Amino acid sequence: MMYCYVCLLDENPLKIKMCILVIIFILLGGAFYLNANTTIEELTVYQNGNIEVIGNICDKIKEVIEMGVQVAIVVGGGNFWRGRRNGEQMEKTTADYMGMLATAMNALSLQDALEARGIFTRVQTAIEMREIAEPFIKRKAIKHLEKGRVVIFACGTGHPFFSTDTGAALRAAEIEADAILLGKSIDAVYSADPKIDKTAERFEEIT
Repeated sequence: MMYCYVCLLDENPLKIKMCILVIIFILLGGAFYLNANTTIEELTVYQNGNIEVIGNICDKIKEVIEMGVQVAIVVGGGNFWRGRRNGEQMEKTTADYMGMLATAMNALSLQDALEARGIFTRVQTAIEMREIAEPFIKRKAIKHLEKGRVVIFACGTGHPFFSTDTGAALRAAEIEADAILLGKSIDAVYSADPKIDKTAERFEEIT
């Protein structure tokens, strides 16, 4: 199961003139894994993601686009690589850069699934890889959105030590988004990971 949280970036919704949803996919757990007990062999069969779940996500995105909403997506890469876990013995910046490359793979996978549904997309990355994606350029991203294309942002901020969530907040500010939809495999925001820390405090409201 994947839970979704909404954050409006304008205190007065009546002021919102152009609704851009920045949808943050943390690709781990219930989002793209088959289930919490999925084996490496099963992940290989499903190309490190649940094809049915990816398809369902893309179907919902298509519904939102058909409502006239401009959609940008920030993808994570935790289903391929998590620096804190997989790169525990590695130099931190190297592990983080590997995580950024993982987000690029998810971005291409998502792009393929969306375009199979007739949705025009552009992938923009914070680390240049021009053969497969555009570099992030604010004005170009906004122009794509205005033309009805889905823009998929990958590689986080392009710098180590920053999370995908931080990259999403940055991109939302840069493209002047009106809302952020955060998809995660836990049911709320906690002071720590509730799956690891049983004393983690659940926040009913954050500002």
